[in-house]
Amino acid sequence: MANVNDGEGKAAPVVLITGCAEGGIGYEYCRAFAALGCRVVATDIPDRVPDLAGLDETVVVDRLPLDVTNEASVTDAVSRVLRDHGRIDVLVNNAGIGCTGPLAELSSEAVRRTMDVNFLGQLRLVHAVAPHMASRRSGRVVNVGSVVGTAATPWAGVYCASKAAVHAATDALRLELAPFGVHVVKVVPGAVRSGLGHANTAQLAGAKQGQQQQWGMYRKFTAAIEERARASQGAGATEASAFARHVAARVMRPRPPREIVYGSMTGLFAVLAMSPAWARDAFFARRFGLNKL
Repeated sequence: MANVNDGEGKAAPVVLITGCAEGGIGYEYCRAFAALGCRVVATDIPDRVPDLAGLDETVVVDRLPLDVTNEASVTDAVSRVLRDHGRIDVLVNNAGIGCTGPLAELSSEAVRRTMDVNFLGQLRLVHAVAPHMASRRSGRVVNVGSVVGTAATPWAGVYCASKAAVHAATDALRLELAPFGVHVVKVVPGAVRSGLGHANTAQLAGAKQGQQQQWGMYRKFTAAIEERARASQGAGATEASAFARHVAARVMRPRPPREIVYGSMTGLFAVLAMSPAWARDAFFARRFGLNKL
């Protein structure tokens, strides 16, 4: 294993990971980093911490409640890790939620919630952890974005915007933390099989039952919107365990990469991101039913 070079010998690196509930990629990150000899601190919102019980003591050393939307929760969790382990070598900003629906009809609350978790949640962790890493002149911050942060799709505009914000902020942060010896890595997953697609589908099911906003002028596109919710979970999606192992191995290299792009459909989205807007629009209009009205 390639240890983080911190001037303190070969002590196992301490890795703090957000969004670790069972069924998600974070759960697999815990296993992947532990397999590389790291001391993993697995976190999630309080009511999901019991889900981490399946990660036995050979995988994690701590299971902590951490709500990335709550400043006090972030501060408490980071303080506890520093108190118990004396260090955080790697922060994996993995926590995230989906948001499916037409931008013109999504509620303001859904928009705020998505940005709060996916973008501001990462920034809160950076605020809490970066000063510690900078003082030690060592550390790695891993921010998880998405291929849709470079080529936005219909019916997921808010989610795409939150990931585009992650990409932009990570690029800036990489330069800003470099003078302090802190590496910043942008992870760009493609289609990876995880709990996110199921959560998106469940969210829409709730809307059908009147628990959330129903579509008005987009009623005729309901099937296409539901298809978008499931789009990343098809038969060709990369397994979360394989994705997590790939990312962990590269993050823990002596010199980690600036960007890790991996998973199904990453090649397609790279082409779409570089394509003229008219070509990208035509592709997504056909793919998500916007050429049928």
